[in-house]
Amino acid sequence: MSFPLLTVTAAVPAVGAVLTAAVPAARRTAAKWLALLFSLATLALAVLVAVRFEPGGARYQLTESHAWIADFGVRYELGVDGIAVALIGLTALLIPFVIGAGWNDADPLETSSSRWRPTQGFFALILMVEAMVIISFEATDVFLFYIFFEAMLIPMYFLIGGFGDRAHAGSDENAAAQRSYAAVKFLLYNLVGGLIMLAAVIGLYVVAGNFSLQEIAAARAAGTLDMATNTERLLFLGFFFAFAVKAPLWPLHTWLPNAMGEATAPVAVLITAVVDKVGTFAMLRFCLGLFPDASKWATPAILVLALISIVYGALVAVGQRDIKRLVAYASISHFGFIIMGIFAMTSQGQSGATLYMVNHGISTAALMLVAGFLISRRGSRLIADYGGVQKVAPVLAGTFLIGGLATLSLPGLAPFVSEFLVLVGTFARYPVIGIIATIGIVLAALYTLVLYQRTMTGPVKAEVRAMKDLRLREVLVVAPLIALLIGLGVYPKPLTQIVNPAVEHTMSDVHEKDPKPQVAVEAKNGEAAK
Repeated sequence: MSFPLLTVTAAVPAVGAVLTAAVPAARRTAAKWLALLFSLATLALAVLVAVRFEPGGARYQLTESHAWIADFGVRYELGVDGIAVALIGLTALLIPFVIGAGWNDADPLETSSSRWRPTQGFFALILMVEAMVIISFEATDVFLFYIFFEAMLIPMYFLIGGFGDRAHAGSDENAAAQRSYAAVKFLLYNLVGGLIMLAAVIGLYVVAGNFSLQEIAAARAAGTLDMATNTERLLFLGFFFAFAVKAPLWPLHTWLPNAMGEATAPVAVLITAVVDKVGTFAMLRFCLGLFPDASKWATPAILVLALISIVYGALVAVGQRDIKRLVAYASISHFGFIIMGIFAMTSQGQSGATLYMVNHGISTAALMLVAGFLISRRGSRLIADYGGVQKVAPVLAGTFLIGGLATLSLPGLAPFVSEFLVLVGTFARYPVIGIIATIGIVLAALYTLVLYQRTMTGPVKAEVRAMKDLRLREVLVVAPLIALLIGLGVYPKPLTQIVNPAVEHTMSDVHEKDPKPQVAVEAKNGEAAK
């Protein structure tokens, strides 16, 4: 039997979580280093997965399949395509930076001897989320995917509710109440989506007789799977609803600003750059793979919802006074672009959407982590409490600017490539949607540049004069992310080579081909007329 690389990649952070949680309470520093060590080991395994993956090979590679609950057709089946490889790499890449940025976020509060923030638990929960996200990207059994899709809510609930942002206006009681509200809202929204998906998962088993993604797809291709049109549409809606909550898509988005606002900056990165990507990934793998006809039937409505997300998220971000909530609403707008690219049903759109998942994860991590460093120094999330930061902390201001420029998809930075592909792919099939979506680009420039202007430029406020620049640990956290944004912006080929073959398979699932450019069609018609 070959080495179970995918299982080990998911198991290493899970084992690290258990060992980190078991470190004695007085050994906080040892727990931090242990968590960082296991996150780096997971990153090394993710690199090995990428190296062993052959872009031109079989659709699902490094596969594992074992009997689990045989009476109900449930198997432990894992496999990765190019899209999963890219997102596993993103997850494994970001977790060490999340741990490094949150190095002191769970230490005991000096001002309150009665309140204990369990450092070991904080880092153990982060590693547990990493393990569950990775196996969600690897699972090719629908029931196995569902278990971890839902299970990751538990550690995230405790990370949001138990380790909130210390820069909270008001009393400790008010801060605790706000954190509890955000955590419960996050949990309820996602649980409702998960329960609806569970009904769809059961319905899929009734129709198909098993949960294997590959077997169901093969049966559909062979014409041996009898699925009525209305049944397929209902099952599609059950799956899509859960993924749209996780993503999140308007109008199911309202839990995200609360969760990101009340969480620490590293946990906010974990939410939007890692966990939420499971929703958009699942749209590609399960919605389009299992229900191609229903996906095409629902496409017009989904594109409208994605367009609303783009414009609404950007508009609300413009009016935000809270730095972290601004980044949250900007992410809602960006997820609109990702979903629009997925359902444009073009290879450019889906390649762009996959690249967008990766690039948005890196850019949001860079911006949010620097924002977290800024907030921890001033003790406030309000934009109005800052001014002139670039004069006293130029490195902090410079990295904040690059993260912001990546968020508005400046040419030369990684998100530009993905946003351009999404717009081109959408315009090729739905030109009106593509044109209106460009409003999001203009608004992104507005909220990003206004945020930078109000916090970093102008007169130095009295409360900012003593602000220190980034420390060595903080530079080590941010610098690699900035380098990646620039590197992938100039040379995205390593990612596109891995992603494009998987996108071709997805396009084949839905029986779609890229529309021919209108100019080429007109030229061909002209030649025929002659």
